[in-house]
Amino acid sequence: MMSLYPLLAALSLPATVVGPAGSSPMGAPALLPDSVSDARIADRVEIVRTEYGVPHVLADDLEAMAYALGWLQSEDHGAVAAINLVKARGEYALHAHPDSLEDALDDDFQARETYARAAETYDLLRPETRSVYEGFVAGVRHYVRLHPDEFPDWVQPDFTAVDAHALEVQSWSRSDARRFVRRWQARQDSATAAGAERESAEESREREAFALDGSNAWAFGPSRTESGRAILLRNPHLTWGAGYYEAHVRVPGILEFYGDFRIGSAFGIIGGFNQHLGWATTNNYPTYSQVYALQRDPDLPEHYVLDGDPYPVMTRETTVDFRTPEGGLDSETRVTRHTRYGPVIHETDEHLYILKDPRDGEFRRGEQFLRMMMAASLEEWLEVMRMRAHPSSNFTYADAAGNIAHYYNARLPLLPHEPTGDTAAVARSERQMWSELVPWEDLPLYLNPPGGYVQQANDTPDYTNLNVPMDRDTVPPNLPDPRLRLRSQLSLTLAHAEPGGGSPRSAAGPDGLLSLEEVVALKHSPRMLVAERLVTDLVRLVRERGSDARVREAGQVLARWDRTASADARGGVLFKLWEQAYRSSVDTADFFREPWTKDRPMETPSGLGEPDSALAALAVAADSMEARGWPLNIRWGEVHRVIRGEVDVPVSGCEGTLGCFRTLSFEETEDGRRAANRGDAWVFAVEFGEPPYGDPPRAYTVLAYGQSPKEDSPHHADQAEMFARGAMKAVAWTDQAIREGTTRRYRPGR
Repeated sequence: MMSLYPLLAALSLPATVVGPAGSSPMGAPALLPDSVSDARIADRVEIVRTEYGVPHVLADDLEAMAYALGWLQSEDHGAVAAINLVKARGEYALHAHPDSLEDALDDDFQARETYARAAETYDLLRPETRSVYEGFVAGVRHYVRLHPDEFPDWVQPDFTAVDAHALEVQSWSRSDARRFVRRWQARQDSATAAGAERESAEESREREAFALDGSNAWAFGPSRTESGRAILLRNPHLTWGAGYYEAHVRVPGILEFYGDFRIGSAFGIIGGFNQHLGWATTNNYPTYSQVYALQRDPDLPEHYVLDGDPYPVMTRETTVDFRTPEGGLDSETRVTRHTRYGPVIHETDEHLYILKDPRDGEFRRGEQFLRMMMAASLEEWLEVMRMRAHPSSNFTYADAAGNIAHYYNARLPLLPHEPTGDTAAVARSERQMWSELVPWEDLPLYLNPPGGYVQQANDTPDYTNLNVPMDRDTVPPNLPDPRLRLRSQLSLTLAHAEPGGGSPRSAAGPDGLLSLEEVVALKHSPRMLVAERLVTDLVRLVRERGSDARVREAGQVLARWDRTASADARGGVLFKLWEQAYRSSVDTADFFREPWTKDRPMETPSGLGEPDSALAALAVAADSMEARGWPLNIRWGEVHRVIRGEVDVPVSGCEGTLGCFRTLSFEETEDGRRAANRGDAWVFAVEFGEPPYGDPPRAYTVLAYGQSPKEDSPHHADQAEMFARGAMKAVAWTDQAIREGTTRRYRPGR
């Protein structure tokens, strides 16, 4: 067994030495964190808590601001931030007893690589960015010192700013590599059932996660709003354990920002606003990495050939120490193979397959978000976005000057060849591999489009605004193919149409102006677009061919149903069970009679594709209701609930796959009901004031699962009932509002 290092085992990377805690990246002496100096930072910051536990951080400088955030994350969310810092060093398997040792080891091996890059690049960051990292770890360290009983005994207050920086460093995609190898092998095994099953099992899990995760975003310009000011909506929906955290930070003369400070790192800031502007992120899904097949040199082992010249394959040896399930210590050493262009992910007798990933080694993500928080105009914000240090996401933007925008952000490679999908491009020359990113100017950017709105719901940017569909001839060919799923179609219907959800129109009229409150109400629309496309056909089918009395009764319930997932609606539970039974009985391509088409993007898909299966599925759904003891017309909210702490209340909303914009997923409870556990969680809507020194921003927010997962916290479930009924709380932005709403004032650790 190899000897154990306090933090990191040796990593054989060229020109990089990573040492134990308290040493500099290059091994020069450095002091261990000083508890006295950490404590003194608290003298430069005050935390003011208002209703629902929202913290307002009033700091003298960026280091003190980040110190308070590190403290707050530990105070409200326990050991998450501290454990993440341990993981960043590649030490989790050494200290913890993870559920899956294999997964923990995989993560630690990857972390050693990103940690080395973090150590190598830390001094290249701007001083203000380093101040945030230094303050954040100081806040976590000091909280651990003062509250050791709240942490596992292996968590020690020895974190460094490099640890925090390592959480933002990007690497090449192991999942892309696995997907390529899996599909390559499946093609080789296509004649066997084993190959087909392997591909199906892996990719079905990916499709399920893809279908459930995502976000919604809207921006309305002055021509669409009652006040004549821009309005921005952010509506992410990940698992309710994703760790959204609402906070307001203020450093006089430097920044003031209200938004999402995702638990676990210094820069989890992926949505929010200052007095000048704001943005919302939604996931996009470009293909970043490209696999290349390089020819092996037939005469030189461990060499490949490019432009007629041989080049050696480099090896890296990494050792990770870990604790065995029995409590002992052991270590594992892995050797990885690399080329100057990327890692070797697969090999045959003739070729080396390498992954060239434009994210690999990018280290400025935190710096980009800090500069975005400090931006004061559209021009400044767009200039920061040119960094593309955050590798992906759609950014929906609005500002106090009345601008709205949607920018498709991606570190897309500029391919010198056609996109290859899940196959490799053969490279005989270096010129046949990409070497630069697609120019920033070539990525889709909608700025103040006609109709006064932009929207995003995780589909391609082709239909960001119905008045100006994207011209595919003007964008890179490796952008994902056009797609407009039902959640996106409902988003467009709500954003493009009259506030009541009428027919789409080409321009805003006087009766179409939206107040901030009306935007909030629109966001909570319970419409279920799949039902709107299918129920009429299904009811007609039952009337024409339904012979079973139970099926005919079910058809009558659906005929009376309003096609929504509102808490009081009767028929939605039956329809959802029918949809599940029908979907499982037909091929995906046959679910609808008319599939989605670019020619009719807002009217398709529609109609029942397999009437016989649809009728049989309704019998299955009715039987399932009877077996559960539910009447066919049970209210949606009697089954679908928000259950958190002592709160147990009905809720409107459904899965995005059913075409809901009010997106919620559910897990079954012991008594058979459904408890929300994914989807809408932290939502904000903000209306900007007049520039440059006019009214402050006016905003509403709600965080479904509260500011703390700790069940004994008063802020564990105090927003759950409000969220369930579609209400939101007013943001305290001004000094007066903060003062009037104050429930507690303190300095961290004092």
